[in-house]
Formats: sequence, structure tokens, C-alpha cells
Amino acid sequence: MSRTRGFTIATCTATASAALGLLFSPALGGVSSAQGGGNPDPQKLAAQAQQSLRKATSVRLGYSDRSATAASNNRLPTSMNLAIDRKGNCTGSMTLGGHGGSVDIIKRGTAVWLKPDQTFWRAELPGERGVTASRQFKDRYIHGTTSDQMLSGIANTCDLASLQQAATVSAPSSLKEGLATKLGTTRVVPLTFQVNGLTSTLYVTADKPHRLYRAAQTGPGTNLSLTFTDYNKPVKAVAPAAAQSVDISAVPKLPTS
Repeated sequence: MSRTRGFTIATCTATASAALGLLFSPALGGVSSAQGGGNPDPQKLAAQAQQSLRKATSVRLGYSDRSATAASNNRLPTSMNLAIDRKGNCTGSMTLGGHGGSVDIIKRGTAVWLKPDQTFWRAELPGERGVTASRQFKDRYIHGTTSDQMLSGIANTCDLASLQQAATVSAPSSLKEGLATKLGTTRVVPLTFQVNGLTSTLYVTADKPHRLYRAAQTGPGTNLSLTFTDYNKPVKAVAPAAAQSVDISAVPKLPTS
């Protein structure tokens, strides 16, 4: 099995999936005596944000990893921008670190289409194989299903139900509320806790309905964030035309020299 078919895409999406649990746990529903002006106390505010996420039929997920490790590793994603829903629909893109290129993603149920750019193919396959792949698959989607090893990680990253399950966690005893601030144009209340030397912050919208806007984690070797927008907006995952895609079974058939 070729390296392309077995590793990078699955590794990247699995990394993002793991980050979901890392950022959430053990934040939501925490216990604290801190109070915030005009808002529910921290544990109630966090619980309302959790409930909004769990009830959402769709959401846009922005993933960012600004760590030095991700920036230098072409098997790790540095960013993703994905619209996802409970039906398993997904559309967006992913950028890899270490000049690993970028990949457009479309998912409808179990069907997946990936369109890597030419930089991805050259980074993924050595020498002439990468050059050949970058030409052969230029502006074309690789089509397969989530049962394929290369695409299996996308099943979790692109599934809102999995995301909502990751958001159901136990809580620390030290959830603290900070002063309301703005992230872009969104007014948020930060809720912070520390675990294992890392600082995690949930940014919950100050206005009702209280929703989780961002979850971030910083510390030694860690600088992750997940941003949640477009709650309950329909996800339009349109399958590419047949002429624009090639079956994933064609990938291992590239020349070996």
C-alpha cells in the first residue's frame, strides 16, 4: 500500500479529532464560586454553551494549530475550515504544516471527495512519483468512502454527532470566569481552567443564546483552538462532476520510479 493511501490524510483528520476531546475535557459544566456581571455563574454558562452545541443540527468548525510541531510537520494539519452536520455532510479545506500543501474536502454520508493541491502530492510522494501525481491529479478529486484507510479519519472529523459526543465531558473544580471581551465582532465570556500544565479557555457568547464560540488550549508545545460559527445553517455538500474526480483505487497505480 502506498504511503499516500495509508497515512497523511488519515493522520491529519485523526489528529483534529483527538484535539476535540483534548480541548473540551474536562471543561464543560465545571464548579466554581466565581460570578460574572449579568451572566449565569460559570458552570451554568458553560452548561448552556454545551447544550447549544449538542442541539445544533450543523456548525462551521475552524481548527488551528500554531505549535512549532504542526508548523514543521507535513503530516499534521495547521488549519481546517469545515462546515459539518448531523447527517454526515461536510465541506471545506485543510492545510498541512511543513509545506505539505492543502486539501479540499467534500463528504456526503459515507462518500468522500478530496482534492489535494500539487504541493501536497509532491510532499507526499518522493521524487518523480510526486511530480507525476501532481500532474495526473491536478484539479481533480480523489473519490472513495470512509471505509478506505486513507479516508477513514474524515468520518469522525466531518461528523457533527462525533463532535457533540466529544463535548460531553466531566468537569474540573476550578472553572474561572473572566471579563467579557470581543473576538472579532463577537462578544464572549472566557471560562478558564488548567490541567497538566496546559491552560484551556472556553469563549462563550455573552448574548443569548449562549453558545460555544471558541475553545483554546495553550502551554508548552501546545497552541490549539477550535472556533464554532454558523450554528444550524444548512451544509451544502455538492458532489463534484464525475469528470472532475478519479477513484481512489487509481492512486497506488502511479509509477514507482
